Amino acid sequence: QVQVVESGGGLVQAGGSLRLSCAASGRIFSINSMDWFRQAPGKQREWVASIPGGSSTNYADSVKGRFTLSRDNTKNTVYLQMNSLKPEDTAVYICNVNVRGVLYWGQGTQVTVSS
Repeated sequence: QVQVVESGGGLVQAGGSLRLSCAASGRIFSINSMDWFRQAPGKQREWVASIPGGSSTNYADSVKGRFTLSRDNTKNTVYLQMNSLKPEDTAVYICNVNVRGVLYWGQGTQVTVSS
């Protein structure tokens, strides 16, 4: 079994920054990719960013230029650096880890951006 735990959420003013972490543990032989999603109240879950096995990263247009993904393979951890935060970034941020084609989800961490 694989466990996924997010951390780093909180309350921040517009224009501020937060750094989220997503750590995977358990029976991990290889990770195909690690993705961040977010879900705001009353809205559908949306994809935010992903980092496959290599060093390339992909971002949703809404966060491109403001959010940066990085990955520590030795710790099976991915970090989402969020800068220039906007009130519309308020959501529960949820990490998804693809281990050999099987998807594991974390419980999420709340990010609230005040105007």
